[in-house]
Amino acid sequence: MKNEDIPTLIKELRERLNLTQEQFAQKVGVTYSTVNHWENAKRVPLPFLVKRLVEMKEELDSQDAKPLKKKSTR
Repeated sequence: MKNEDIPTLIKELRERLNLTQEQFAQKVGVTYSTVNHWENAKRVPLPFLVKRLVEMKEELDSQDAKPLKKKSTR
């Protein structure tokens, strides 16, 4: 993943999870200011965190691709 794509990835992921920067920071195990710096392209996450974020996005993407089960009307 290119460094310039990372802020977009982080913001998109955070918004899809409906989390604030502070809540997202807690979920990922970093500080609010770190997430803020990532989203504003002031810093780049460590490679293992980028991998984790990509995996989180892929998991969300796969969940979105699954068809919704119809509820029984009985």
